[in-house]
Amino acid sequence: MFKNPFSFEGRIRRTEYGLSFIIFGIAKVITQFIAVGIAGTNSSDMSGAVVLSYIFLIPLLWFLWAQGAKRCHDVGKNGWWQIIPFYPIYLIFGEGIKGENEYGEDPKKVSSETSNF
Repeated sequence: MFKNPFSFEGRIRRTEYGLSFIIFGIAKVITQFIAVGIAGTNSSDMSGAVVLSYIFLIPLLWFLWAQGAKRCHDVGKNGWWQIIPFYPIYLIFGEGIKGENEYGEDPKKVSSETSNF
């Protein structure tokens, strides 16, 4: 799980995509607290904290978009489909294509082969 999280290549399962949303949310809150701490709380102008939090947001968004593109690949679509409103909800609950498709091997097959339980 989470092989190459910043890459737009390959396919991922619903579980990894859902965990990506949770990680994104937690990391966003933490980075906002860090940005406010670095910018200082005694000034009435918080524009420095806002700019800093946007800078911290860039790698987080890259992570979320890369994971979304891989999840789109699992359902047989290209990564641009994730910008459609409410499509990420389908990606969380919709089942991926069984077997190999043009974007790679089935992530369920790959994960079941690597586990030796």
